[in-house]
Amino acid sequence: MSATDTETMELEFSRTDFPDDFVFGTATSSYQIEGSRFGGCGTSHWDTFAATPGNTVRGEDGATACDHYHRWESDLDLVRDAGFDCYRFSTSWSRILPEGRGAPNAEGLDFYDRLVDGMLARGLKPFATLYHWDLPAPLADLGGWRNRDIAGWFADYAEVVMKRIGDRVATAATVNEPWCVAWLSHFMGEHAPGLRDIRATARAMHHVLLAHGRATQAMRALGMGSLGLVTNFEYAAPADDSEAAKKAARLYDGIYNRWFLGGVFDGAYPEDVLEGLGPHMPEGFENDFDIIGTPVDWLGINYYTRKLIAPDGSGQFPALREIEGPLPKTQMNWEIYPEGLHHFITWVHDTYTKGLPIYVTENGMASPDQVLNGKVADPSRIDFLNRHLGAVRRAMAGGAPVKGYIVWSLLDNYEWALGYEKRFGLVHVDFETLERTPKASWHALGRALRR
Repeated sequence: MSATDTETMELEFSRTDFPDDFVFGTATSSYQIEGSRFGGCGTSHWDTFAATPGNTVRGEDGATACDHYHRWESDLDLVRDAGFDCYRFSTSWSRILPEGRGAPNAEGLDFYDRLVDGMLARGLKPFATLYHWDLPAPLADLGGWRNRDIAGWFADYAEVVMKRIGDRVATAATVNEPWCVAWLSHFMGEHAPGLRDIRATARAMHHVLLAHGRATQAMRALGMGSLGLVTNFEYAAPADDSEAAKKAARLYDGIYNRWFLGGVFDGAYPEDVLEGLGPHMPEGFENDFDIIGTPVDWLGINYYTRKLIAPDGSGQFPALREIEGPLPKTQMNWEIYPEGLHHFITWVHDTYTKGLPIYVTENGMASPDQVLNGKVADPSRIDFLNRHLGAVRRAMAGGAPVKGYIVWSLLDNYEWALGYEKRFGLVHVDFETLERTPKASWHALGRALRR
């Protein structure tokens, strides 16, 4: 395939293939793009995690990131010019409350005020998320997500933010990807705060949902509607036909997928996961499900890949391991498996949400994109979008109430512990000059959304 062919690859859908009220959007998060050294932003546990040798690739951090703090107007122009309907962004707890509590940073509130007004001026619906992982360091000092008090701190933060912008956002989500907040960060140690401690994990797994419930109640008290939670999913398949592999995959599914939905929608955690986490859970956790189950108006599904799971033979919970799969992979070494997105939309609808609106709040891929002659060809991303939007349409044809699809991400950005190597963006960013170059996928989306 020639360069010209890749530049003109098309998406195999148009707006008329979806309902009139279906929204298309793109997403970012505060720490990954804004630049934490600007505008009076406080120190977050990601700043200190990245400052610790060995935690991130080349010690890279989000101090400058994409400098969205200063370039937000032209970045919003990119969202508008691609034909999107909405922009999913996150507010930074550290930027708004540098100490995590107490006096707000006026510059931070003003920034999000301008940002939301900028979206509205461009005809974009603001989809706000309160927490995308940048916990203020002073709260981390107090135990962070291990400390039950974080539920109250988070509710207070939600009130401060939404008193300022809540009258203008189209939707508001509490937490982005609670599995990452709790398990990836406290059991696997790959994200801030970088712990590998089962007691800390059990508490974080519970407190993140308690905080979600308290913040939802705080926003309801302000008169807000269209409130949701954004959960991430991975399709867990057994690595072989053995009963042991099937059991391991089921447990992985419980930890990753069923725990958070069970807490919010069923008022209970899955028994297979509690076998391991139960002895480490906070006392009386069962009494919190009335708060955790505070009704939401929609659920967000973030989906990227499947994992092949096998037992690890250790005898220590969870006693499982990932096996490399045979399918084509992204730059993250994640298998491309659009069937998983169809599965989760239909399964969530049938089992938990039962008619509640569903948004695909993140879906996308990383690829090693380069600027050549002023252009960026990314045919693999266009193919990825085609296949996953096909999965969405199949789920909708089966009756699932999907109301929107949001691509991760607008910009190449700071990919957490992996630094700046993994490029998820529809727009290429040169991290030396910060120049933005829309990729072929950005252009293809624009053509599809104008059709």
